[in-house]
Amino acid sequence: MSDFANKWVKSHQPSAADKLREAFQPSTPLKPKLEWARRQLQAEIQKMDSILARLKRKDEDIFRRSVTAMQNHDSQLATALSNELAEVRKMNKLVSQAKLALEQISLRLTTVEDVGDVAVALAPAAGIVRSIRSGLAKVMPEAESELGEINSMLSNILVEAGQLGGLTLNFEAANEEAERILAEAAAVAEQKMKESFPELPASETQEKTTQ
Repeated sequence: MSDFANKWVKSHQPSAADKLREAFQPSTPLKPKLEWARRQLQAEIQKMDSILARLKRKDEDIFRRSVTAMQNHDSQLATALSNELAEVRKMNKLVSQAKLALEQISLRLTTVEDVGDVAVALAPAAGIVRSIRSGLAKVMPEAESELGEINSMLSNILVEAGQLGGLTLNFEAANEEAERILAEAAAVAEQKMKESFPELPASETQEKTTQ
């Protein structure tokens, strides 16, 4: 059985040098690490589902109040509510994009079978998680540390797999792939927003401006 196969399924029989090295940096098989990362990603995705449901309810409430304010010709309240609605929808799109991107990473982890797969699946993941992590700081403060742990684990797996397989990672290609995945997630999130959330009717002021 190859060195990578041993490392993938179970720890290899350590030499004296291995024992000394692992005394300072304990190592566990790659497959359990990937499974842990996937479970953590799924937990984050479930949290995002809950946040999206809450934002949807908030959106519906603000939308209803905005329409009522317009009907009552309360332009000041209608403007304030319209601005609040725009912020809620901005957060909704952000969380939706992050969820879609994490789903892509989680899906990739389920397809990993060998060291080459690890490189292909995880190389773009670090950039994706970093981007999501910074964007979600205001909406999901707890996600910053949780995604940081996931990112560290994925980076460690990638480095370890590279050492075992003797691979040289193409970081430029990985960054391009990460940007592509994030762009696709943003486009899908935008489309879902258009399909799921109605636009506010134009106010009297807007109608007069366009005439």
